[in-house]
Amino acid sequence: MTVAAPASAPVPADPAPGPSGRRVVVTVVAIQLAACLGFFAVTAHLVAHLRHDLGLAAGTVGLVLGVRVGLQFGLLLPVGAVTDLLGARTTGVLSCVLRALGFVILGSAGSVGGLLCASVALAMGGALYNPSVHSLLAAVGPDGRSGGFAGYVVAQHVATIAGPPMGLLLLATGPGFALLTGTAAALWTVAGVLFLLLPRSARKRVPAGGRAVLAGVRTVLGDRVFLYFTLLTAPTTLLAGHIMTAVPLLGFAPAAATLSFSVLAMVAAAVQPFVAAGRRGERPWVLRLGLTCAAAAFFVLAALDGGQPGPLLLAAVLNGVANGLIQPAVFQRTARHAPRERFGSYYGVLEGCSGMFAFAGDLVVGRLFDLGQAGAAGAMLGVGLFALLAALGTFRVE
Repeated sequence: MTVAAPASAPVPADPAPGPSGRRVVVTVVAIQLAACLGFFAVTAHLVAHLRHDLGLAAGTVGLVLGVRVGLQFGLLLPVGAVTDLLGARTTGVLSCVLRALGFVILGSAGSVGGLLCASVALAMGGALYNPSVHSLLAAVGPDGRSGGFAGYVVAQHVATIAGPPMGLLLLATGPGFALLTGTAAALWTVAGVLFLLLPRSARKRVPAGGRAVLAGVRTVLGDRVFLYFTLLTAPTTLLAGHIMTAVPLLGFAPAAATLSFSVLAMVAAAVQPFVAAGRRGERPWVLRLGLTCAAAAFFVLAALDGGQPGPLLLAAVLNGVANGLIQPAVFQRTARHAPRERFGSYYGVLEGCSGMFAFAGDLVVGRLFDLGQAGAAGAMLGVGLFALLAALGTFRVE
C-alpha cells in the first residue's frame, strides 16, 4: 500500500510572480545571505570554543547545542501558526532581534548557565526566522517559488563556504570569539533591516485571534497524508546539521573541518539548481536519493579511526549532495500541499517534529562520543541508519 505524497494534493493554481514577488525573492535572498554568513561563521567554530576554550565535556557540548535545536524546532509548532497570524515581515524582524541578542550573550558567556541563556535566545530567533522566510517564498507562486528557493539555498551555501574562513580570521584577532559573535550579531541586525524593506503585502495572512493559531495547528494534525510525510522527514534536520558537530568531535583540526564544510556547501549549491528546475523536488526519487546519500556520509564517518582527509572529504561530498536534494524536496512538497494561508502552520509542524528528533539525537550522540572511539562510531552508524530507514519509507509515497 502506498500513501499519496503531499506534492500530489490538489490546490488552486498560483499566479506567476509579479514585480512585488520578484522584490520579495531578492530581499529574502539578501536576508538569507546576511543571516547565514553570521550564523555559520560562529557555528563552524562553536564546538571547538566550547570544548577547548571553555573545557566542556562532549556531553555538555551536546546539551548546549541540543537545547538550541530542540527548543527552536519545538517552538515551530505554535510559531508557524503565529507567522500566519502576524505576517512574515513582523516575525522576521523579531527573529533577527533575538538572534542578534543571542550571539552577543554567547560571546560573553563563560558558564553553562550563560551558554544556555544564549541558546534559548538563538532558538527563539530561529523559530521565528524559518517560517517567516519560507512563508514569503511559498506565497510568490510555483515558478517564482522554485527559482526563489534555489536562490535562497544557494545564498545559504555561499555563506556556508565563506562563513567558516571568515570566522577563522576573526578568531585570529585579539578579541577572538567575542569579536566573532559580535560580527554575527551585526549581520543579523542587517537582516532585520532588510525585513523592514519588504512590501506591506508581506504582513497579515489570516484573521487575528488565538483561535486562528489553534485552528492552523488542528488543520495540520488532521491531515494524515502530511503527517506521514512529517514522520518520514523527521531525521532531516539532524542529517543536515550534525556533521558540523561530528567532525570537530572526531578530532579533526579547525582547518580540515573548515575545508570539509566548504566542500559540502559547494556541492550542495551545485546540486540545488538541478532540483529546482522543473520542480523536480516534488518527485519521490529526489528525497529518496538525498536520504540515501546522507546515510552513506555518516557510514563513512563511522569508519574513520583517525584524521584521514580523504574519507572526510568523501563524507562532505555525500552530505552536500544530500542537502542539495533534501532541502528543496521538503520545501517544494510542503508548499505544493499546504493551503497558502496555512503554510506557516504546516511548516511549523513539519520542522517542529524534525527539530525535536534532532534535539534527542544531539543529546544521545554527545553522550556516545564521551565513551570514546567505539561510542563515536556507534553514534555515526545510528544517524546513518535513521537516514536509511527514512529513505526506505519513501517507497510508500507516490
